[in-house]
Amino acid sequence: MSEISTIKLANELATSYLETVGERRVFPDQMALDGLIAFDEDLPLAPSDPSKTLELLDKKGTPATVTSNGGRYFGFVIGATLPAAAAAERLAAAWDQCGSSFVNSPVAAKIEEVATKWVLEVLDLPRESKIGFGTSATACGLSVLAVARRTLLKRKGWDIDADGLIGAPEVKIVIPETVHVTVTKAAKLLGFGLNRLIVAPCDNKGRIDPQQLPDLDDMTILCLQAGEVNMGDFDLFPELISIARDAGAWVHVDGAFGLWARASAKKKHLTKGVELADSWTTDGHKWLNTPYDGAMAICRDGSAFAQTLNSDAVYSTAEPYAQKNLVLEFSRRARGIPIWAALRSLGKQGVDVLVTRHCNQAKRLAVGLKAAGVTVLNDVVINQVLCTFGSEEKNVSLLKKISEEGEIWFGPSKWQGESVFRLSVSSWRTTDEDIDRAVAVIAKAVRAE
Repeated sequence: MSEISTIKLANELATSYLETVGERRVFPDQMALDGLIAFDEDLPLAPSDPSKTLELLDKKGTPATVTSNGGRYFGFVIGATLPAAAAAERLAAAWDQCGSSFVNSPVAAKIEEVATKWVLEVLDLPRESKIGFGTSATACGLSVLAVARRTLLKRKGWDIDADGLIGAPEVKIVIPETVHVTVTKAAKLLGFGLNRLIVAPCDNKGRIDPQQLPDLDDMTILCLQAGEVNMGDFDLFPELISIARDAGAWVHVDGAFGLWARASAKKKHLTKGVELADSWTTDGHKWLNTPYDGAMAICRDGSAFAQTLNSDAVYSTAEPYAQKNLVLEFSRRARGIPIWAALRSLGKQGVDVLVTRHCNQAKRLAVGLKAAGVTVLNDVVINQVLCTFGSEEKNVSLLKKISEEGEIWFGPSKWQGESVFRLSVSSWRTTDEDIDRAVAVIAKAVRAE
């Protein structure tokens, strides 16, 4: 089978899949899961027709997919991929560019430069900032925390690049008690030590209580949240960042999905003051509905950013803000291209409409669930609906019924040590009818208890 024929077949199968997402099971049934045993093969000894590989993928792989690319997936904050973003990714894959620098791919370098400008505009962040288009909020968070530590040490006259951490002044990290695991993972990998992280008490909305904020100084990194993962709420940025600035601390904001509230005219007030931070992380593959893995590390001090992650080699030097100097990867695909495509296809108004619609749909979902006898625990400020059916046993039973039925899917969580479940609205495909269908499915399961 020729290269072009193989690609055409893959396109046909992908198109067929997309045509069915509206009515597919959201979570695969047991027969589909059992069918995955077909992949347990010995490594082939000889080449084979690529069509046979595609046939296996489609016949046994497709039935076992989670239809997170549809409108009735309410699990994690996973947006269905926008057509423009998916198509741009497909074309970029055909280009097969190494998006490390201009010399490797002039087109990738230019598009990611424009994407940087557009992201900063739609999120209304400091325009002098630089963006590294990385794989995830975890990787991007690791990058900017490394920049923060290097910067604070440099102010004290310590060169971490040359001398490492042995004997260096200690840099402390203050995190909210509701911190997302991606932040603690990044801190762990950077050697801060989980037992040495300083935990700030939070209020009943998951926000750091400014009155109980631990002491900060000029050797402290303060981590804040735009969109707490359960409640969906936002730290009180003006007050907290003012305290941090007076102390000379670095402020990082984890805004994997919540930072996109800034794109909504009706929700931007929730993020007031977030632009005063030093660094931010956010994902495209969540609320912007771009393909996985597309995230952003955003740093106000572009020079410190590029110096910290610089990967110039004797055979490969590049422009100061080349992507290889702003992300962990040297060889990389140009993840900024689908982000650019999403923003170009939606425009500033389209992003506003998308984010605002999901927030309204989350409210609609909460109203319906309350009427069905489900306890909604949060104020539903953005797209997160946090619920309980009264006990861990009942919650587990409800989730099991929902998963087996396959009409919708959402997952469990913990809030203040108690069993809860969380529904997130973030897919461009989700309609009000999908919301009402989800309410009906959950109400039916509740009545069966």
